[in-house]
Amino acid sequence: MNKTDALIIGAGPTGLFTAHQLKLIGLDCEIVDNLDKIGGQCIELYPDKPIYDIPAVPECTGEELTNNLINQIKPFDIKFHLSERVDEVKKEGDNWIVKTNNDTIFQTPNVIIAGGVGSFEPRKFPVKECENFENKSIFYSVKNKKIFEGKTVSIFGGGDSALDWAVELSNTSKVNLIHRREDFRGAQATVDKVLKLSEDGKINLFTKYQMSSIKGQKELESIDIKNDNKEIKTLKTDYVLGFFGLIMQLGPIANWGLNIDKKTIEVDTERFETNQKGIYAVGDICNYPGKLKLILSGFHEGALAARACFKLARPNEKYRFEFTTSSKTIKNRLGVKID
Repeated sequence: MNKTDALIIGAGPTGLFTAHQLKLIGLDCEIVDNLDKIGGQCIELYPDKPIYDIPAVPECTGEELTNNLINQIKPFDIKFHLSERVDEVKKEGDNWIVKTNNDTIFQTPNVIIAGGVGSFEPRKFPVKECENFENKSIFYSVKNKKIFEGKTVSIFGGGDSALDWAVELSNTSKVNLIHRREDFRGAQATVDKVLKLSEDGKINLFTKYQMSSIKGQKELESIDIKNDNKEIKTLKTDYVLGFFGLIMQLGPIANWGLNIDKKTIEVDTERFETNQKGIYAVGDICNYPGKLKLILSGFHEGALAARACFKLARPNEKYRFEFTTSSKTIKNRLGVKID
């Protein structure tokens, strides 16, 4: 069991800055995110798009903002649990017991939900039987590419992820690339690579096809793909990868007994605490009168929530506000040399 002063759900900008604020005041924290990378919406939705409303930063991309926030918390060596979704939260005494879909368990007096607009979930195959093979033979992201070596992999999708993995895996695997349209949405340079590999016989390309059915009992044996003319092809395959983008859902948070209105969580504006003591919500997922869905608002909310956590994490200590410009204690935590 992982014991920590505060558990942050969400590794987007607000979650990262909230972690920074917790560590500044001497509290431990860990971060859980169901994405396989740090950055939340900034990385998934607009990594290259400019942002113009970050204080003292005239312009930056989502990726640049994320990298700066990661650098800001580097002195603290914060533990991340990526590709994990929080499924269960229950109260035991003065603590919350939090369990993820990977059976990671946390014990903490404070839970800070910084989940943006909810959890990002992959769009899945509409074929119901696919559920039986998920995380065994059918995947919506790649965590360990070595399992595909020497195997036949059927990749569905027409965006950057599908194209990039088709190119990458063609070096060690037999690759089928299936896309429902003739044109691809990925970077042109990658599209050109895929077409060249197809000409060279290193990628089997099927356009205007979609999955129709799958065959196999305990293990996946083959898939049927069907085109617009109802023509069906059977492809023997060991693994299937689907890259259809992400959808945003509130997910299990809806079952935690929180006051929820229009997929946002109601909080007070003193501590950004929910109706459940020790559970806070910051960033786009929280709601209160006058709420603005701005990154800078999330930073403010995270700073206040972090300080509210101190009382529950250190009930026998009194929180003392300090400025980073003058506090020797804070500078020591940051690893700043003091003359």
